[in-house]
Amino acid sequence: MPALYHPTVARLTYRALLGRRRALLLAALPALLLVISIAVRALSGADDSTADGILGGFALATMVPLIGVIAGTGAISPEIDDGSVIYLLAKPVKRPTIIFTKLIVATAVTVAFSAVPTLLAGYILNGNSQQLAVAYALAAAVASVAYSAIFLLLGTVTRHAVVAGLVYALVWESVFGNLVAGARTLSVQQWALALAQRTAEGDVISSDVGLPAAVVLLSAVTVAATWYAGRRLRSLTLAGEE
Repeated sequence: MPALYHPTVARLTYRALLGRRRALLLAALPALLLVISIAVRALSGADDSTADGILGGFALATMVPLIGVIAGTGAISPEIDDGSVIYLLAKPVKRPTIIFTKLIVATAVTVAFSAVPTLLAGYILNGNSQQLAVAYALAAAVASVAYSAIFLLLGTVTRHAVVAGLVYALVWESVFGNLVAGARTLSVQQWALALAQRTAEGDVISSDVGLPAAVVLLSAVTVAATWYAGRRLRSLTLAGEE
């Protein structure tokens, strides 16, 4: 069985994602979350309902998918746009290894810039009362995996991956995922909320999707997106060789 992780591909991907410009974009939203959390705690004190609103409404619904867009598309889309991916594909590295390595890197970056700040914000807002900080951090980490796979796939199927990712994140996840009942069952945010609901104490967090269905859907979307991204990369190789 071929190795599914390639250190050189990982190093190049980390370098691309954590360059100065993209790192500033990645850090902007977590910094805003922490500033908001500090201000809210100073002005209104610890409150579970307020913490739930900020962690669910801003951190999970907006920050996590947007960071996923930056990391997921940035892991491969620039290489495809400038043609340098052909040099990578010319190396003796299996295509699934390239995709899986980039998925690991994109997920790690998304978790670092979303789940960790969410955990810190939760402790700032209410000291992890009712396990809200841990619950939302777990939801952010799990959502990071699915978002990274989805946006990595977008990077292989369209040259407008960032635009498509932003439309998905801002329109589908942030708007339809919160307001339209039928769309909620097809939202990564709601699937992640199912895990948060099980982790948190009390009934502060709620999700329209049951935990078993959420686990199945998260796993299925992640696996399917990763598999199809590998197929797209393989077809890109053939096109380059022609």
